[in-house]
Amino acid sequence: MIVRSALGLLLALALAAPPSAAAARVVGSDARACEAGDAPAIEATIVGLKDRKGRLKLELYPGNEQDFLRDDRDLVSEGKFFRRVWVDSVPDGPINICIMAPKPGRYALFFTHDRDGKNKFNFWVDGAGLPSNTKLGRSRPKLAMAVLDVGEGVLHTQIRAQYLRGLSGFGPLN
Repeated sequence: MIVRSALGLLLALALAAPPSAAAARVVGSDARACEAGDAPAIEATIVGLKDRKGRLKLELYPGNEQDFLRDDRDLVSEGKFFRRVWVDSVPDGPINICIMAPKPGRYALFFTHDRDGKNKFNFWVDGAGLPSNTKLGRSRPKLAMAVLDVGEGVLHTQIRAQYLRGLSGFGPLN
């Protein structure tokens, strides 16, 4: 009787545990920084994906107009900060990607969904997003849409993926 009660209690506790605890795992080569929480980093929760094909990418740029979305080779050759994190898409559940910053400060964050796996942005197929979640439309993203102030610890943000939506340009699916 005691064994049956103990098993029942264990089963009830297991069923009561939030299912998202395991699913909310942080991914990416910088995941340890977000899990430890003691280094300047950004944990971006990606929502609104069209599908789970391909790879996901976060890029962190200096937080100024001149450097936002510049070629990473140019930034690095000039001694400026740039960081990129790639992760494979997961079949289901939340996607939290971590990217480290070199120190607290102002940065610009850009997300892309490389659906075709060609490592080159395909306007017709791939998705993009920024922390402001403002509709991208047809023009190049503005710095103000991407800027974040990173402190000593982990900054949490959510990015809604956007895809080409006809003549109006890029927008969220729903």
